[in-house]
Amino acid sequence: MPWDNKSGGSGGNKGGPWGQVPGGGGGGRGPRRPAGGGKNAPNLEDLLSKGRDQFKGELPGGRWFFVGGILALLLLWGTQAVYTVAPQEIGVELLFGKPKDQLSQPGLHFLLWPIETVEKVVITENQTRIASSRNSRSAADEGLMLTGDQNIVDVSFSVLWRVNNPKQFLFDVESPAAMVRKTAESAMREVVGRRPANDIFRDDKAGINLEVQQITQSILDSYGAGVGISRISIEEVAPPKEVADAFDEVQRAAQDEDRFQEEARQYANTLLGNANGQAAKIKQDALAYKDRVVKEATGEAARFLSIYEEYVKAPEVTRKRMFLETMEQVLGASNKVIIEDGAGNGVVPYLPLPALDAQKQGN
Repeated sequence: MPWDNKSGGSGGNKGGPWGQVPGGGGGGRGPRRPAGGGKNAPNLEDLLSKGRDQFKGELPGGRWFFVGGILALLLLWGTQAVYTVAPQEIGVELLFGKPKDQLSQPGLHFLLWPIETVEKVVITENQTRIASSRNSRSAADEGLMLTGDQNIVDVSFSVLWRVNNPKQFLFDVESPAAMVRKTAESAMREVVGRRPANDIFRDDKAGINLEVQQITQSILDSYGAGVGISRISIEEVAPPKEVADAFDEVQRAAQDEDRFQEEARQYANTLLGNANGQAAKIKQDALAYKDRVVKEATGEAARFLSIYEEYVKAPEVTRKRMFLETMEQVLGASNKVIIEDGAGNGVVPYLPLPALDAQKQGN
């Protein structure tokens, strides 16, 4: 409200609350105007009045502007309310930030945006590789592990895993992929720390893979990570590069030891096979000799019994026959000369049977 100084003269305030008006005027009219200007400064009330006059009529563009705005809002709402879940994904809808129990399968879906939103999870199999220090630049000691027999090995292995509970995977754990990596590495260190180095290099890789998988799955289940471990696979095991040459020498010595043992086993098997063959041959010969002797004895006994039966029937004839047969056997292979006593009248007193036999064979 403008200030009016009615005293005008020397009494009372001569310049109002802002002091004396320049030039010695008798009365003040509000705040001082800027010096050097003949026109009045812009007033806030004037600006507001002009704005009301300008927008007193219809909006710029008329009702089409309003309709266009409504359509734009509907288009924005439609793009947010309709979503698609890919074949390799599962959707989890949230109502006021709280996940629903029902999961969205692959396909086209609708929700009440913005009070409902959706989070998508890829459910295909993922691979996390824990590399050895030879192949990893980010973590030089990631694959270095201490075995149960106090050796250091450089292990490179991979973890195959998939999401089996999308709600737990999204909301119960902050970083599930990192948890899978750290848990698998910890489990591998635990198992390697209980085993000798030979089990890791060649003797029991399959057993180590299975044990690490079981431990990793148990830990992830206890945290409710919503992750299932499909397989653990040791890809490469090597000694640290600082002792690689010495380790190779030890491995070559172990291989030579295995080769010598194998050659010794082959030689022992050869000797044992030959001995078994000879023993079997001797055993078969003994069985054959036993069978022959038994059969000969059985035959002699049968012959004796048959002769005895004939002897009982005719003792003299049988005795003479036995004598003649025995003499035939005794004298059959000897040189014989027959000399007849009292030979005369030009008869040769002896008959040289061997000479006659030789002469007969010569003819």
